[in-house]
Formats: sequence, structure tokens, C-alpha cells
Amino acid sequence: MRVFFRYFLPLGLIALSVVLVVVMTVVAKGKRPERKPEGQQALLVEAVPARLRSLNFMVTSQGTVRPRTETAIVSEVAGKVVSVSPEFIAGGFFREGEELLRIDPSDYEAALQRALANLASREARLADETARSEQALKDWRNLGRQGEPSDLVLRKPQLADARANVLAAQADVQKARRDLERTRITVPYDGLVREKLADIGQYVTPGTRLGVTFAVDTAEVRLPLSAIDMAYLDLPTTTGAVDEPAPVTLSADAPGSTGRWDARIVRTEGVVDERSRVIYAVAEVPDPYGVLGVSHQPELKMGTFVRADIRGRFAEDLVELPRRVLRPDNTVLVASPEGELEIRSVSVVRAEPDRVFIDGGLDAGELVITTPLDAPIPGTKLRVADDDDETADGAEPGETMASA
Repeated sequence: MRVFFRYFLPLGLIALSVVLVVVMTVVAKGKRPERKPEGQQALLVEAVPARLRSLNFMVTSQGTVRPRTETAIVSEVAGKVVSVSPEFIAGGFFREGEELLRIDPSDYEAALQRALANLASREARLADETARSEQALKDWRNLGRQGEPSDLVLRKPQLADARANVLAAQADVQKARRDLERTRITVPYDGLVREKLADIGQYVTPGTRLGVTFAVDTAEVRLPLSAIDMAYLDLPTTTGAVDEPAPVTLSADAPGSTGRWDARIVRTEGVVDERSRVIYAVAEVPDPYGVLGVSHQPELKMGTFVRADIRGRFAEDLVELPRRVLRPDNTVLVASPEGELEIRSVSVVRAEPDRVFIDGGLDAGELVITTPLDAPIPGTKLRVADDDDETADGAEPGETMASA
């Protein structure tokens, strides 16, 4: 019995193992699963249809609102400031011709009186010399002398001197009156005070800066435009104009300064900036503060930084697509009616940061692929995702899926 367990039992176990391995191999070969035929692989992509549309190009720029007319008020006469208008403060509104400051006029009133007195004296002297000249001519004729009397006999030099003195006295009166008028500091427009530099009691001399004001009838915005932008706009030239100024929509989104304003391009400056290589167009906004009753738009403060959307030229039958679909070589990926990938060359009219306009190479209704593909191969089978496709179906756009 001991011999059986030592020799025969191990041999039997080995033999049984060999039999089991053989049986399992035969069973495995008999139950091999059927091989399914491979289906045609398709790439799931997203696409948008090409639609033709007509539109006006929009060009975007930006700038700062500035007054069209700004004045540095300077004293033209010397004297002490004796009165200041309550509106002569930073931000004060004033009307055309309103007195903002008054310089002591007493010396200039006295100067005007002296000039008037001097004029009266010179006019009397002229009248006297005129009478003397006329009397000399009568005496010449009464004495029966022949020929014409000389200029000295008729006192013509004295008469000419008297007339010159009268003209000089009249000029002195005009100057004295102007100096007196200049003691009243006024501005010939409705405006606002930007800066106050003088006050009551201050002594000023000719050339002293008194303040800075600007007109509120019109505000302007200088808008930088590149040569590419200019190609899509109809703007007035330096020496001419267009039939209709280009409309502009200004907008500001800064805290405390928001709104939208209608404006128009009124001119271009006609000079290319040497550093930035841009040309400036000027947009005009009437009555920016709404104080003249011309505009009903929100108040547009000077110094506001605004974005400008300029309406450009009209174009027909363009295809507008997302900017990301345009490849660097001006091609797009198209899903053909047969469900195959095509690489199509297109004619680009304008490319913007977020969209592109195409006028050739695509027909209306063709599907343009928007899914990014790293290495597209023409003829690749595609499956275009519908809006109601569910992600549970399997793959995300850009992954291959088996089609039945």
C-alpha cells in the first residue's frame, strides 16, 4: 500500500491532468465565437450649414471723447479781478456772451474819456483848418489874382496834418473802447468750465491764464483705423465728402459711465500716423450733455473712453462662419452629401477674431465642419451629429464610430 501511494498515485494524477488539458482544448476549439464582419468606420463631427446673407460690414475702433472747441482764457489787459461769475468753477455751465470774470475797468474808462476828449480837440482843429483853407481860397479870388493858388496859400499841409490827427484820435478811441470791453471776460459759445485759474482780488497782466473752457455743442472722438479697416468703409476724404456720413454707435461699459450714443463720421484727418501706421477718422456727437435741446441721448461726458462700431460697405451673398473653421491655408472642411470629408479652398472677404466672411468656394446649404481635426484626410467617412444626438450613443465629436 505504501508503494501505491509513493509510485502509482503521482503517475495517475499526471495522466489525469494531461487528459483534462486535452479535453478542454477540444471543447474550446469547438465553441469559438463567430467573428463579426467589420463595419465601415465613420468619424462623428459637428457641422453648420452655409447660408448666404447680405450685410453691412462692421468695423470696430475705440477712442476718447473730446470737445470740438476748447479755449484757454487769457487776460488781454492788466488789472485786479473785481468780480467772478458763480458759474466760473470747474464743471460750471455758461451761456454764450455771459460774463465770467470782470477786471477793474476804472483805468480803462478814464482812458476812454481822455481818448474821446482828444478826438474832440482834433476834430475842432480840423474844422478850424478847413475854414482857414476855404477863406484863403476866397481871399485869393477877391484880390483878382490869376492862376491857381499854391498849397501853402490854401494851407493844405496844415489841413492834412489836422486830418491825420483826427484819424489817430479815432484809433485811440477804438483802442480805449476795446480795452474797456476786454475787462469783461466772455466766451462766444455755450460751454462748460474745465479749469479755473484765477479768482477775485487777483492782479492779472496781459497773457495771464484765467481758465480753460470748452463748447458743448459738439463732441468728437478720434478713431484709429488701419488700412485694412479703411477698405471696408466709405469715409469722407480730405478734400471731398460722401453722400451719407457713416453711422457710428458709441458704447461705454466702464463703472459709472455706461450707455450707447449715435454718432457719425464727419471727416478723416488725412495723415497716416508714422508710428502706428493708422489714420484717424473723427466721429461727431451733437449736444453731448443734452443742455441745448438738440439731442435726447444720455449724457456723454468729455474724457469718456468709448468703443465705436462703424457701419461699413454693403455686401451681398456672403457666407458667415465661425472664425475657427478657417484653416491657415484658407481652406475649410466640408461634409459632402455622400458623407465624406472634403478640404475646400474658399475666397475670404473679411476675417475677424470671431467670424469670417466668404464669397466663393461654398454653395448654400453645404455642411461646414466645425469640429477641429488634427490631420484631416479627404474621403474619410463622416457622421454629422444632429442636435438630438445623445452622448450615450458612444463617442464624442471627433471620435470614430462604427456604422452598420
